[in-house]
Amino acid sequence: MKRLVVLTVLAGLLPSLGTFAQEGGDSPAPTVLTLDQAIQIALSENIAVRVADKDIERAQYARKGTYASLFPQVDGSASYSRTIKKQVMYMDFDMSALGGGGGADSGEQGVETKADGGGRSSGGGIEVGRWNTYSAGIQASMPLVNAQLWKSIKISGQDVELAVERARSSRLETVTQVKQAFFGVLLAKEAFNVYKEVYENALDNFVQTEKKYNADKASELEYQRAKSTVQNAIPNVYDAENAVVLGLWQLKAVMGINLDDDIDVAGSLMDYSETMFRGLVENDGIGLDNNSTMRQLAIQAEELANTVKMQQFASIPSLALSFSYSLNAMANDFKFSTYNWSPYSAVGLSLSIPIFAGGRRSNAVKQAKNQHEQLLLQTENTERQLKVAIRQYLNQMETAMKNFNAAESGVETARKAYDIAAKSYNLGRSTITELNDAQLALTQALLAQSQSVYNFVVAKANLEQTLGKDFES
Repeated sequence: MKRLVVLTVLAGLLPSLGTFAQEGGDSPAPTVLTLDQAIQIALSENIAVRVADKDIERAQYARKGTYASLFPQVDGSASYSRTIKKQVMYMDFDMSALGGGGGADSGEQGVETKADGGGRSSGGGIEVGRWNTYSAGIQASMPLVNAQLWKSIKISGQDVELAVERARSSRLETVTQVKQAFFGVLLAKEAFNVYKEVYENALDNFVQTEKKYNADKASELEYQRAKSTVQNAIPNVYDAENAVVLGLWQLKAVMGINLDDDIDVAGSLMDYSETMFRGLVENDGIGLDNNSTMRQLAIQAEELANTVKMQQFASIPSLALSFSYSLNAMANDFKFSTYNWSPYSAVGLSLSIPIFAGGRRSNAVKQAKNQHEQLLLQTENTERQLKVAIRQYLNQMETAMKNFNAAESGVETARKAYDIAAKSYNLGRSTITELNDAQLALTQALLAQSQSVYNFVVAKANLEQTLGKDFES
């Protein structure tokens, strides 16, 4: 019956342990990725990075569209109109100019006239025009002097520069997210290994206790405590296993790959502990010159300064060149081959002089200046916050180093204490309670050691993003 308890515990746990213990079998081995490989995949597959690249293309198209304003704008036009009722033209003329008996002569010629009070007469109305009117032509215009347009072209170039910097920021953020997810998986695997070791130790102790209990060298209390220790260790292993699975899902989501892909991470957190004591960062490397947020604010500030000038240039006269050419024809029928087409062309200069707009231009300048001043205040506040963040990350890294030193010595001491407690328990010189206490101290020391390394590498990743260190370096 007592053997059955051990077999039952093993049967419940082995399926979980087998998930990480299998290296062969029918299922293919997972693809093991290093941190650099995960970063490279994310930089090509991450959705945020791809959206940022599209934003660069959009800004480039917008800049090309602005440059097009410097070239001649050519438009064609064609029109047809059908006259429903022709216009009537009336002409006034002096009857005396016709020579005597104007009324009689006019009557003989079939022209109906009416005398007016001024002694002048007007004949019948004459219909003017033809039933069909056709017109076709081209018009072209080109700015010669337009300071506001020139300044807008410069602003469009800065839009492209801003889009490129935003794409760089997206890449830096993606790299940081990949690092955090990668280190999170390593931490979960370290915790799984610790809890797995705790379970194995608890199982070994239970076997020893069971032998003593069968030989009447251990009490019922010790036997029950040993069994409960094994049972209590099982949920921790399941939770740690689930944390590894969730961590891998998070890593795949950040990388932008299919969640069903079978991957694993290479190395362990202890591999990164070797870099903890090589110096935090170089003294000349702590600055915001490469910070993406500050660069974006600087570009926006320069862009707003040019916007102020562009609004000011709205009061400067502009000069444009224009050209037009058209063909016109009028007829009463639809015999196109007999139409007489009359060409018309013209070229000219157009000077536009702003005089009065009700204060609209001056208010636009004041509005642009206000936005520029707001951005300068925002830049000052952002710089202060980033400097605080840098000090915070440095402090976290230094604290993690101290915790690692303490945890490292604590692990060594706790492991020796556990070995002594295990041997003493096997010899009957200590109780199961003392052995469990030693196991708990060892577990806490191991987890603290892994946590300190994780805190260091995560703080370092955040610091590198804040400092704007490119992922290539």
